[in-house]
Amino acid sequence: MRVALLRRSAPDPTHLTVEHEGTSFRVSMRRRASARRITLRVSSATGDVVLTLPERTAVSTAQRFADAHAGWIAARVATVPARVALEPGALVPLRGVPHRILHWSVGTGATVATRDADESPIIAVSGQPPHVGRRVRDFLEAEARIDLREAVTRHARALGRAPKRLTVRDTRSRWGSCSAQGHLNFSWRLILAPTFVLDYLAAHEVAHLAEMNHSDRFWTLLDRLYPRVEEAERWLKRHGTELHRYG
Repeated sequence: MRVALLRRSAPDPTHLTVEHEGTSFRVSMRRRASARRITLRVSSATGDVVLTLPERTAVSTAQRFADAHAGWIAARVATVPARVALEPGALVPLRGVPHRILHWSVGTGATVATRDADESPIIAVSGQPPHVGRRVRDFLEAEARIDLREAVTRHARALGRAPKRLTVRDTRSRWGSCSAQGHLNFSWRLILAPTFVLDYLAAHEVAHLAEMNHSDRFWTLLDRLYPRVEEAERWLKRHGTELHRYG
């Protein structure tokens, strides 16, 4: 009987709704067996609000907790940089340089980074209007692969190691990673940052091919591969979150 009483009779909702000063906030709800208390997190990259609660905590309790923190949620969401859609007229950084998206034709053609008649940097994209955003993102991801492959190859040659695989994705929690199998993974958004930042992340993950840790040996090795470690780390700390604004 006790087990039956503890069993939830209906599936949990996927999210809760919180109101604050006339604004509604969607709060995703997740249960974790390891959770000991209710926690709230607002992603500094996307503004997504996530509430995590223990297995046996009632949804009504979670709702009261979220409601009690409505002001905190609103304040944190307000600090998240506004989204920038990949649409005509938008300014998007490419290798740290702002480029305006120019939709120049509804016909077929390659997406290219070039300059307009005034010598201002642009990303020129063709195709039907509904596909502009996708085509610009595809272009940015392709450019990221080119730059990362070149940087990884250069640093790996200096180290005398070679990665097994290089993957580019839209990662949220980290800019790059190196698996025990030698697989390197990077965020395509690094192409939006100045080139020295992408180069640093490539060197950082290549260094993990030799040192799968952040020991003194690792940092000494990384300093030999890439001398601008502190400068790149400062840039990421100050501006990294802004890279998630785009798209």
